[in-house]
Amino acid sequence: MSPGPARGRTAGAESGGGRRGPARRWHLVRAGTDAVPPSTRRFMARARQRRMRAALPWAVGAGVLALAGLVAWTVLGTGLFGVREVRVEGADLVSAVQVREAAGVPDDHPLATVDLAGAARRVAGLAPVERATVTRDWPGTLVVRVVERTPAAVVPQGEAFAVVDRFGVAFRSLPEQPQGLPVVRVGRPGPDDPGTRAGLEVLAALTPELRAQLVEVNVAGLARISLRLREGRTVIWGDATRAGDKARVATALLGRKADTIDVSAPEVVTFK
Repeated sequence: MSPGPARGRTAGAESGGGRRGPARRWHLVRAGTDAVPPSTRRFMARARQRRMRAALPWAVGAGVLALAGLVAWTVLGTGLFGVREVRVEGADLVSAVQVREAAGVPDDHPLATVDLAGAARRVAGLAPVERATVTRDWPGTLVVRVVERTPAAVVPQGEAFAVVDRFGVAFRSLPEQPQGLPVVRVGRPGPDDPGTRAGLEVLAALTPELRAQLVEVNVAGLARISLRLREGRTVIWGDATRAGDKARVATALLGRKADTIDVSAPEVVTFK
């Protein structure tokens, strides 16, 4: 009895195995170029070109940024383009050493980061310097151009003479009165002193004839200005207003035989 069921199971198993069939095995095979249609190959080539064109600006931009960073680091962060020389132009009353020290730019400081305006202000702080400009001359030179003050008059100061410019700035002291500079006698010369400004205003208005005869401009007060001329003659000027009119009237009266000419009121002139 037992062999019957066993044969049935075996037959069933064989019958089931026959229905599933043999197992399949897959193999990857690289297709040749001839297997891809030409239209597909052209499409793929155009796609690659589009990707390359899209990536090109980014690659160029990255290269430019890298190059710019390298240049900036070289110029700003290293001494390769540092200050090697400070060239001074236009200096006569001050020495080149004084100008360089006033500029205050150390050697090998990156030329690109020099504070040009600050250096110019420091140089202009020297008394004989009216103004200064500072520029770069690559690769390593700083150029300082100086415009010095022009003497306008001298002011007696004890046994010395202070040289002042047209603004009243005293920028030099001399032991003796220099030739060719008129004397303005005021108490305390300076650009903020009203007496200094009034004396220089009168001096600037004088005609060549008056300047040729002038010994000094005496500012005893803002309304008590007078000119001392050669041969002991005096022109009473009054204040500094209407300086041009007073200068013309005084010049016209230089031929008169008078020791004192009063042009403080140009319409009513007196002399004696």
